[in-house]
Amino acid sequence: MNRNDASPSAGREPATLLLGTIAALDALDFDAIIDVRSPAEFAEDHVPGAINLPVLSNEERARVGTIYKQVSAFDARKIGAALVARNAALHLETALSGLSGGWRPMVYCWRGGQRSGSFASILAQVGWRVTLLAGGYKSWRRLVVAEVQETPLRPPVVVLDGNTGSAKTEVLAAVAAAGGQVIDLEGLANHRGSLFGAMPGGQPSQKAFEGRLARVLARLDPARPVLVEAESSRVGDLIVPRKLWAAMCAAPRVRLAVPLEARAEYLARAYAEAAAEPGRLVATINQMRRLHPAETIADWLALAEAGAHAALARALMHEHYDPRYGRQRIRHAVAGEVELPVARLYPEDLPGIALRVMAAAGM
Repeated sequence: MNRNDASPSAGREPATLLLGTIAALDALDFDAIIDVRSPAEFAEDHVPGAINLPVLSNEERARVGTIYKQVSAFDARKIGAALVARNAALHLETALSGLSGGWRPMVYCWRGGQRSGSFASILAQVGWRVTLLAGGYKSWRRLVVAEVQETPLRPPVVVLDGNTGSAKTEVLAAVAAAGGQVIDLEGLANHRGSLFGAMPGGQPSQKAFEGRLARVLARLDPARPVLVEAESSRVGDLIVPRKLWAAMCAAPRVRLAVPLEARAEYLARAYAEAAAEPGRLVATINQMRRLHPAETIADWLALAEAGAHAALARALMHEHYDPRYGRQRIRHAVAGEVELPVARLYPEDLPGIALRVMAAAGM
C-alpha cells in the first residue's frame, strides 16, 4: 500500500526525534520538515530542506512577546493559543489541504516548545503521523556550532591559490566533477569573494552560511585531502569560521600561475553578465576611490564606460589586485607550495587543469 493512501489514525500523539549529528539529517525519512516559526526567524536560518508554515506572523509574535513582558504570561499564552489555532486552520485549508492520510511531517519551532507542540497536536488530531524535533531549531544550531567552530577539521587541507582571474572557482568545480573532495566557500556564501563578486539573490545570513558549511564538513572523508579555494577571512560579508580559516592559513598550496592576458580574457567572459548591468561597474569602481589616485579611478571609469572589459580587467589586476595578492602571499607564506603554470583558461582546458591540481595536491 502506498504510504500516502494509508488510513489516518486520529488522536495519535506526536512522536519526538532527537537529531544527534549533522549527518543524521541526510537519513531522515519525512515527507516534509515544517518550521512553524515566524517568517523573519525562518529567513535568518532554518533546518535545511524545511518549509515555513508559521503559526505566528512576525507582528503576532512581537505582540505576544510584548504582552508576556508587560501584562502576564497567562494572557500571552491565551492570545497566542488563539492566534496559533487560527493560523493552523489557515494552513489546513491551504498548503495542507490536498494531503492524504499517509503524509508524515516533522515539525519544529525555536526550541521545541509551545508553537511546534500546538501545531503538531492539531496535525496529529487530523490523523497524520507527526514527529517533533526535540529541542527545535536550537538543537540544530548547537550541532552546527559544534561542527564549524569547535570540531577540528578532519581531512588534510590543501589550498588552491592563484592571482585574481586564475579561474580558481571553476577549477575547484572541475576537481569536484573529477571525484575530488572540495569545500566551495564561494558557492556556500553565494559570492565571488571580491568587490565585483555579488551574486543574484544576495548572500545568506551568517548562521545559514555556517549551516551549509556544517553539512559539507560532516560529509568529508577524513582519509582524503580536501581542496579549498584561497580566500580572505571573509567571503563578501560572511566570516569564514576560525578553525577552518586557521587550517587554510597553515595548509600547503597549489598555485595556478596564469599570464595576465589570459586572466584578463577569462574575467571579461566570467563577469560579462555582471558587467552588462547598468551602472554596476561604475558603482563598484567608485567604491575603490579611497585606495587609488583620482586619475587611476578616472582611467578605469573610462574603460568601463567604453565597454572595454578585457582592458579594464587587465588594468584592475595590474594596478589593484596583483599588488594586494603579492602582499598577502608574503604574510601567509607556508612551506610546500607547488606552482602550476597554466597558459589559458578556456572551458575545454579546465578538466585537464583540474587533474594536474589533483595530482599536485595528492588527491
